[in-house]
Amino acid sequence: MDSPSAQTPPPQASLSKGGHPLLSSGPLSATLGPQGKHYVCGSVAAFTNILVTFPIQKVLFRQQLHGVVAIEAVRQLQRDGLRNLYRGLLPPLLQKSTTVAIMFGLYEDFSRVLLQRADGSGVPELITRSFAAALAGTAEAFLTPFERVQTLLQDHRHHGRFNNTAHTFRTLLTEYGVRECYRGLVPIVLRNGPSNVLFFGLRGPIKDHLPEATSRAGHLVVDFVCGGVLGAALGIMFFPLNVVKSRAQAQVGGAFQPCRQVLLTVWRERGRSVAMLFRGAHLNYHRSLLSWGIINATYELLLKLM
Repeated sequence: MDSPSAQTPPPQASLSKGGHPLLSSGPLSATLGPQGKHYVCGSVAAFTNILVTFPIQKVLFRQQLHGVVAIEAVRQLQRDGLRNLYRGLLPPLLQKSTTVAIMFGLYEDFSRVLLQRADGSGVPELITRSFAAALAGTAEAFLTPFERVQTLLQDHRHHGRFNNTAHTFRTLLTEYGVRECYRGLVPIVLRNGPSNVLFFGLRGPIKDHLPEATSRAGHLVVDFVCGGVLGAALGIMFFPLNVVKSRAQAQVGGAFQPCRQVLLTVWRERGRSVAMLFRGAHLNYHRSLLSWGIINATYELLLKLM
């Protein structure tokens, strides 16, 4: 009997030029198994990205939270001092390396299982893979507490209250309970599921329309462009949800406001201007272009090396 991987083509195969897989087997790949390597590659790719782009993310966060222009956000960080530039790094480092591992790994796992179950049922493969992507994105929302703590540590209004990641978690749990750690969960779920569907659904077609790569460096550039362009477009599309998330998670204690109410509050505060809801979107576009370019290129490179 054929193995599952033989019965259904692995998802990453469809992302290679001409449908030919670019992976090669190796000792590490054999140790992790055919699916485990996707979790490792995703995690390392995200880790690399966060180290490079964290200062940009911090400027963007200040714009989302306060609605200020980029230069004012940079001035705020300058006033905070160099020692606070990487304040709040640990939560996104842990959160992003885990969520991207989940994003790629669970997508592969869900796709394999769902394709096996849908075999012969007449359900289009696109629908099956879209459902797998949505499930993987929803599962990522389990790690909302990391985004919650990152928000509090990046907000200068809480610098005197929360010392570090461990202290913030401990304070939230002891004074407010587990529920407080999941403030902002709804916009995260609304963001993750659809964005995953679009990312995995469009990554292959976009790569197929880029010039054929003939070297490892060429593949690296193509993967960077593919992931960067797609990530930047999705960042713009879902930017208002990130604004809502940042505003909701900057609050400590008190009633949980519905996502729609938070959005309306921000909209009114910013002069009832839709354009002001996208304050910071320009920087977010460039950050996402760089971030998802790094993630996608590093992920694909690690798969090839393994």
